[in-house]
Amino acid sequence: MKEFVISEAKAETAVLVGLVTKEQDEEKTKEYLDELEFLADTAGAVTVKRFTQKVAGPSSVTYVGSGKLEEIKQYIQAEEDAEREVGMVIFDDELSAKQIRNIEKELKVKILDRTSLILDIFAMRAQTAEAKTQVELAQHRYMLPRLQRLWTHLERQGGGSGSGGGKGSVGLRGPGETQLEMDRRIILQRITLLKQRLAEIDKQKTTQRKNRGRLIRVALVGYTNVGKSTMMNLLSKSDVFAENKLFATLDTTVRKMVIENLPFLLADTVGFIRKLPTDLVDSFKSTLDEVREADLLLHVVDISHPDFEEQINVVENTLKDLGCADKPSMIIFNKIDAYTWVDKDPDDLTPPTKENVTLDDLKRTWMAKMADNCLFISAREKQNIDELRDVLYKKVRELHVQKYPYNDFLYEAYDQ
Repeated sequence: MKEFVISEAKAETAVLVGLVTKEQDEEKTKEYLDELEFLADTAGAVTVKRFTQKVAGPSSVTYVGSGKLEEIKQYIQAEEDAEREVGMVIFDDELSAKQIRNIEKELKVKILDRTSLILDIFAMRAQTAEAKTQVELAQHRYMLPRLQRLWTHLERQGGGSGSGGGKGSVGLRGPGETQLEMDRRIILQRITLLKQRLAEIDKQKTTQRKNRGRLIRVALVGYTNVGKSTMMNLLSKSDVFAENKLFATLDTTVRKMVIENLPFLLADTVGFIRKLPTDLVDSFKSTLDEVREADLLLHVVDISHPDFEEQINVVENTLKDLGCADKPSMIIFNKIDAYTWVDKDPDDLTPPTKENVTLDDLKRTWMAKMADNCLFISAREKQNIDELRDVLYKKVRELHVQKYPYNDFLYEAYDQ
C-alpha cells in the first residue's frame, strides 16, 4: 500500500510570456518580464520559464504567433510528463476575451494577463472595507467584457424549420447565452452597488479631510516598491506596513507631523506601476484624492533600479491623468545605499550609459535639472534624513504662508 505524507502546499509554478516589438526591444522586454516575475512572486507563484517572441505587434487571436504558442504547449506537456505541473501562463499585457479563450483552448492551463495578476495582488493586499470594495469593483469591471469565455463549454442550441440556427435568430438562443445575460445583469447590479458604497465612503473621507484643519498636506507618491512606506515610518515615527513586495501598501495612511513646531499632514499612497489598469485608477478614486488634494507631492524614486527614469515617466504620466501634473513637487531619490555602477575606462570615448554613471554624476545631472527640488537619501540606512527634514520644513512653511497668509504671525515664534 502506498503511503501518503502530508506536506506543505507547494507554490504554483508560472510561465511568463512577453513580446519584442519595434517599440520594445529585447532589453526592455527583459526588464518588463523581471517586473512581471516580481508581480508573480508577490502573488505567491514561482516562475519556471520565460518565452519571448519578436513580432510587429500582438496577435489579435492568440497574442503570440501559432508557432510560439505550440512551443509553449510542448514545454507544458514535457513538464507534465516529468511530473512537474505548470500552474499558469502569465502574459505581460492585457488580453481580450477572445485571446484568453483561444490560448486556454490550446494550452489547457490557467491563463492570466498582467491586469488580472495585479488585481489578484490587490485583492490579497486589501485590508480595509474601502480597499476591498475598490478592488472588487475593479475586478467586476475587468470581468464584465470577458464573461463570454466562461460559457464556451455550453454550445448554443440551434433549431427551427429552415432557419439554420443563424446568429441572432429570435427564439434560438441557447442556455449558454441565457446564463451569460443573467451573469452580466448580476455583475452590473453589483457594480452599481459597489459604486454607491464607494460614494458613501468618499463622502465620509471628504468630511474627514475638511475636519483636518488648516494644515498643509504632503503626499508621498511614486512607483511601487520604491520605499515610500519606509520613508513614511522614518519621518512620522509611525508603523506603516513596509515589505519588499509590490503593492505592499494599498490604503492611504495619513499622519500628523511636526518639524520645528510646524505641523502638517503626511500621506502615504498606493504605488503606481507600468500599465496600471484603468479600472484600478477609477476604482481607487477616493484613495487617490489624497494625491489630488495635496499641497506638495514628494515623488519617491528607487535610484538603484536599472530603469528608474522610465519609472519616473510612468508616475508623471499617471499624475497627469489624475490632473496633478502642475502641483508643487520634488523628487526624492531613495536607496542610494543600493546604487551600483561599473567604473568606466578613462580611455573609453563611447557615451556613458546608465550602467557606468556614478552616483555623483547622477546627482550633478539631476540637481542641475531640478535645482533645489531634488534630494538623495537612504530611508533604510537613514542617510541625509536631516537634510530632507530641513527642506521639507522650508517648503511646507512657504506653502502655509501662501495658503494661509493671516497665520503668518505664528511663524515669527518658530523662527526665533
